[in-house]
Amino acid sequence: MRVQRRIKIQLAVFTVIGVVSMMVLAIGYVHAPALLFKAGRYTVTLQLRQAGGLYERANVTYRGTEVGRVTDVKLTNTGVQAVLLLKSGITIPSDLDAQIHSQSAIGEQYVALQPRDATSRPLRDGDVIMAAHTSVPTDINDVLNTTNAALAGIPRDNLKTLIDESYTALGGLGPELGRIVDGSTALASGAKTNLADLTNLVDNAAPILDSQVETSDAVTAWAAHLATITGQLEQHDSQFADLLRNAGPATTQVQTLLDRLNPTLPVLLANLAGVADVALVFQPNIEQLLVLIPQSVQIVSGTTMASQNTKQPYKGAFEQFAFNLNLPPPCSTGYLPASQTRSPVLTDYPDRPAGSIYCRIPQDSWNDVRGARNIPCETKPWKRAPTVAMCESNEDYVPLNSGMNWKGDPNATLSGQSVPQPNPGPGPSPDGRPPVSSPPAALAFADYNAADGTYVGSDGRVYTQANLGASGGPTTWQQMLTPPGG
Repeated sequence: MRVQRRIKIQLAVFTVIGVVSMMVLAIGYVHAPALLFKAGRYTVTLQLRQAGGLYERANVTYRGTEVGRVTDVKLTNTGVQAVLLLKSGITIPSDLDAQIHSQSAIGEQYVALQPRDATSRPLRDGDVIMAAHTSVPTDINDVLNTTNAALAGIPRDNLKTLIDESYTALGGLGPELGRIVDGSTALASGAKTNLADLTNLVDNAAPILDSQVETSDAVTAWAAHLATITGQLEQHDSQFADLLRNAGPATTQVQTLLDRLNPTLPVLLANLAGVADVALVFQPNIEQLLVLIPQSVQIVSGTTMASQNTKQPYKGAFEQFAFNLNLPPPCSTGYLPASQTRSPVLTDYPDRPAGSIYCRIPQDSWNDVRGARNIPCETKPWKRAPTVAMCESNEDYVPLNSGMNWKGDPNATLSGQSVPQPNPGPGPSPDGRPPVSSPPAALAFADYNAADGTYVGSDGRVYTQANLGASGGPTTWQQMLTPPGG
């Protein structure tokens, strides 16, 4: 049989097209070069405790993108070993988890690679993914058996009602139920990991629950107060909305202010830290000052109200200026004697004499009433002492003499004089307070009439002291400067 030339040409063209199609199919779809010669591919071994339905030629994905296929699944002495043929052009971190998933309810498992550390080195040919970093889905047969056992426990007459009510209750809540299941699984896994702590929590929960029962009234009151607060917020909804709207701009302005104060605010706060330390030490004094300031303001306000609503030409406080020289005289007791007083023309600076130098007359003396001897003790407000050491000890203040006569050498080291000691008496009370004694006699003040030398005493009687002023006439400034009898 003779074949025409045209037929031969058609058969040749058909053969070429068939060969090209087979080559395209083998290279583009079957990936024959990759399967046969591993061109542009590398292999990674995946160790599994069980196959989980994984089969040969299953897909391998990385971040949801196909990166290879499973070329072999075989049993080993410890489980299952799968060989993954991956594309070389995709960088996959070696620190990852391999999870077996199903594309549908009927199976079609695939391997999903989930990186744990994206900065780890890439996978290389011959790497092994250990079984500890793998997971397989629950066997569908176990799920069906468990579901069948659960359904068998439901009466058949009520099964339809259960299905209808379940559809009504759970219809459209698939994503939410999925999150609940995932969260419950994570919670169960965490509970298993921290089983000892969970058991300890359950064992010791009784005291906590008892405290909640005992404080039920407080919880009820708290709930009532919270209801009151929410009710007020509802009533003032517009104001609260304005607050929320203005909070942003206000915060921006505060930030701008802080930025402007940035160079000086830290220095100010650092200085205030030192001031706070000092205020903490003198806290009782500050409290006493805050108590006395309102009374002082009240007294000053009262003095400015003198002669109000009267016919007096002057409205305000009355003042009286009197020229008193050397009244009271300066206190010299407790200081160095006059023979040791340095001349003011000297310019050197010798060492300070040892000991404490201050006015050491009785504490109830009318001279130098604000001297160091009457400083209130910081930790013992009822006690007055010139030094901290005397405040903190059981030692009492002892004056050098009881009058205005000079007595120097406060430490009794230069002149050899003896320092007087306190008279023995009852000891301090258990709380550290000094024994109660009779208060010193109060100082009396009276207006003195210099013309006739008379004044009214505290008992209401009139007394005469003629030597305080010139009799029969007003006192001149020369007489004021001249001592009586001079």
